[in-house]
Amino acid sequence: MTLLISTMPILAAQTLVTAKLDSAILMMGRMTHLKLSVDQKKDAKGSFPLFSQMKDNGIIGLCGDSVELRAPIKADTSEKAGMWHIEYIVPVQSFDSGYYQLPEIAFVIGKDTALSNKVALKVVPVVVDANAPIDDYANVADPENKSIFDVLPDWVVDYWWLVIIILLAIAAFVYAWFKYRKEGSILGKKPEPTPYEIAIAGLRDLKEKKLWEQGMEKEYYTDLTDILRAYMYGRFGINAVEMTSRQILGALKNNKETHDKRDYIRSILNMADFVKFAKVRPLPDDNVASYDNALRFVEETKPLPPVEEQPENNLGKEVKK
Repeated sequence: MTLLISTMPILAAQTLVTAKLDSAILMMGRMTHLKLSVDQKKDAKGSFPLFSQMKDNGIIGLCGDSVELRAPIKADTSEKAGMWHIEYIVPVQSFDSGYYQLPEIAFVIGKDTALSNKVALKVVPVVVDANAPIDDYANVADPENKSIFDVLPDWVVDYWWLVIIILLAIAAFVYAWFKYRKEGSILGKKPEPTPYEIAIAGLRDLKEKKLWEQGMEKEYYTDLTDILRAYMYGRFGINAVEMTSRQILGALKNNKETHDKRDYIRSILNMADFVKFAKVRPLPDDNVASYDNALRFVEETKPLPPVEEQPENNLGKEVKK
């Protein structure tokens, strides 16, 4: 049954355009037809510019693409009252339920334009029963211009930023786990202090304790010699912890880096032996001198930074001809 929704024809240069729908109520996904009738002079030539907007997929979108005019468009021409009567039949389809008013459709003849009347279309949703078969619908088809987003779940597309954060967190966890397995620490181990740094820190702490000022000379020299023994082992590989004073001096003599510095150690060891074994109480100046000798020995035997080789400077040299 053909239903005329609105009859508001507009006449422009004796051209009349009328729009009708086969049905004003359309089931979502089904198809109806829009009939466009044009009455025009026989010597005039016109067209619908809207039809030139048809995409490669044969669809013209109306009402925000909620209503689709689809190909093929059929046209039938006949004579009526001395004028050409052309009737276009355009398939109409919609996949969005709702009420839509199709716009006026322009028909252009030269510089004149005739507009059709507006028609209304109501698209009703499909009531689906889980137990009822679905007939009279096309099978599911793959979308045109497929992309990876067609196979991803909607929540992945909507919350892509959250997916990236989760992936980065997993990658960081895996990296930290392998780093911990390999190095025993996630943040990385701090570099071990050098024997020089250990000795300087020990001498500084010993000075702050002020042992000999409190009459604790034996403890003072015990700590002082322990610092030097540990330094000699770490710096030169001399196992001074297990050596006597005589053995330590002999090892220092045989080492080219310490043979001219052994007098510092001899003075300290002699004073330490007097205090620990002879129970002699040294003068304050002797205690200060022992500390200064230990500090000199450490400072004068610390490793020197590598010297960068400087390129030869040929400036000032005479050039032989």
